Amino acid sequence: MKAIRAEFPIFDAQGSPFHYLDNAATSQLCAPAAHALHAFETTARANVKRGVHKLADAATVAFDDARATMAAFVGAASPEEVIFTSGTTMSINMAARCLTPRLREGDEILLSELEHHSDIVPWQMAAQARGARVRAIPVTSDGRLDLEALPDLVGPRTRIVAVTHLSNVSGAVSDLSVIRAAAPEAIMLVDGAQRAAHGPIDVRAIGCDLYALSSHKMFGPTGAGMLWGRMDLLESLPPFLGGGEMIREVRIDGTRYADPPHRFEAGTPPIGAVLGMAAAARWLQSRDRRVLHDHEMRLTGRILDGLATLPGIRLVGPQGLQGRAGIVAFEVEDVHAHDVCQMLDGNGVALRGGHHCAQPLMRALGLVATARASLAPYNDDDDIDALIEGVGKVIERLR
Repeated sequence: MKAIRAEFPIFDAQGSPFHYLDNAATSQLCAPAAHALHAFETTARANVKRGVHKLADAATVAFDDARATMAAFVGAASPEEVIFTSGTTMSINMAARCLTPRLREGDEILLSELEHHSDIVPWQMAAQARGARVRAIPVTSDGRLDLEALPDLVGPRTRIVAVTHLSNVSGAVSDLSVIRAAAPEAIMLVDGAQRAAHGPIDVRAIGCDLYALSSHKMFGPTGAGMLWGRMDLLESLPPFLGGGEMIREVRIDGTRYADPPHRFEAGTPPIGAVLGMAAAARWLQSRDRRVLHDHEMRLTGRILDGLATLPGIRLVGPQGLQGRAGIVAFEVEDVHAHDVCQMLDGNGVALRGGHHCAQPLMRALGLVATARASLAPYNDDDDIDALIEGVGKVIERLR
């Protein structure tokens, strides 16, 4: 794990103490991704898809290779099923906007109380535009989806299901197979923003129709992401944005659109960021994922056990290690989460505090805000020690 930590330049740059536990918001950039981004922007910069000179042709080849890499990363049937976007939020908005014309008054969109706002608001907008209804799978007291409620929520008018693969608050992994089985006819989108760094991901095994993720949560640059979709579905959808490169032919009296994925990639894409995302995906695929998982779970157990010994702590999410990832949210009694995080920052511990863009979940659990620690492969026991010690000092001073 020390060797892995050495592949992230920020740790040498920041010095000590620097305990970065805000990975669910943004992970750090691995050296291969940083190199790919820098190399393109400084030595190989050219636009893709539209040039015939050597530099443009090389950029297009690299961009196509990145698409193939990301297709393999999620288990896609072909690279053409991968649409490059600016991130998960754009991917979900694209899906919602393209699917809106399919909705009719009285149709239903099924979400969950675990969702990030990015997987709620776009569907609310789609429902409002067409007179459809948004329903939500409730959560259990330990922050998991209450799947026993599915029979009462899924019906003949359920057209779209949009659920998170991994909660950014409770750390719970969703049982997607149960949801897929309950709504076999609905179009199913999975928000994989949190899952991408913890994989592996196999969209065909999941049985979903659309899958969204972001580069910056899987050790790649900001500004890039992807939306995977089944090719037969993509071929049936209208474009999201109009402009260059998403067309086959343009006339004043009408336009013929390009085939997927280009139909959904109007204008110049975030080329350097996409190449960095692909480099990060290759870096992840080169690791022993079982070793990374075991390391993450050991540290997660230490956080859960350590916080549980402190007075006035309410842990959010599953208390055990089954069906969860290294995301631990907690509340300190009578102390606002922002104060917790600011005090810990003074000791070099970086956490996230607030509602985490998950206000429906906060309300369901009777919370206003929580502090959140989230893990990555470069985290170590020193990070956990600093976290537990820091929270203990917060309790001593502020409770």
